[in-house]
Amino acid sequence: MTIETGTLPPKPPPPSSAAAPLLSFDAVEKDYSNEGERVRALDGVSLDIGSGEFVALVGRSGCGKSTLLHLAGALDFPTAGHVRLAGTATDTLNEAGLTRLRREMVGFVFQSFQLLNTLSVVENVEVPLLLAGETHPRPHAMERLAEVGLAELAHRMTHQLSGGQMQRVAIARALVHGPRVLLADEPTGNLDTATGNAILQLLRRMCDEHGVTVLMATHSAEAAALANRVVRMRDGRVVEAG
Repeated sequence: MTIETGTLPPKPPPPSSAAAPLLSFDAVEKDYSNEGERVRALDGVSLDIGSGEFVALVGRSGCGKSTLLHLAGALDFPTAGHVRLAGTATDTLNEAGLTRLRREMVGFVFQSFQLLNTLSVVENVEVPLLLAGETHPRPHAMERLAEVGLAELAHRMTHQLSGGQMQRVAIARALVHGPRVLLADEPTGNLDTATGNAILQLLRRMCDEHGVTVLMATHSAEAAALANRVVRMRDGRVVEAG
């Protein structure tokens, strides 16, 4: 597979909003303690995201984008309000339920890649399958690597890859277990423009071909333009829901 690095393709129309939202935030507040003082990272956020949508979260650093992603993936929980994934409030699940939700429903892509340097490319992609108890993960992992154009590099170590290649490995790993939601936190932040465009095209294709819902935090206007919907945040609030 060849991934083009030129002009980004036009975005498709958004999916129908008739169905119930896959991901919803209901009057969500999130407070942190900083040297004994309360800091409100999210302030009454209400937002619905439908199945198959590609949504870009934009706003200045500190506006709450990353906090929203962490709550969406049940890596953290609201101080008030509820976050629901496929109709289930994440704060009502026990640890076993949360582990199952993360393993089955959610994939994560981070700006810093977060690959395991002691494992090969294909072994990194296999990790979610092994954690889920799959005993023969190699064929499935190779399929995902082929989709992102890296099958021929499967047995390299991650330090032998370029930044764009590492991010593609991270995307293959995030999608190998067939999640319904992909959470991407500044996925092009450490990449040059051409490589970043290739990664954005790949995320767009994964959304279109696999029906994965993508929620992406970004500072890039070009990245946001590729989404079906742009959600603008300021001071922990949604000021424009698209």
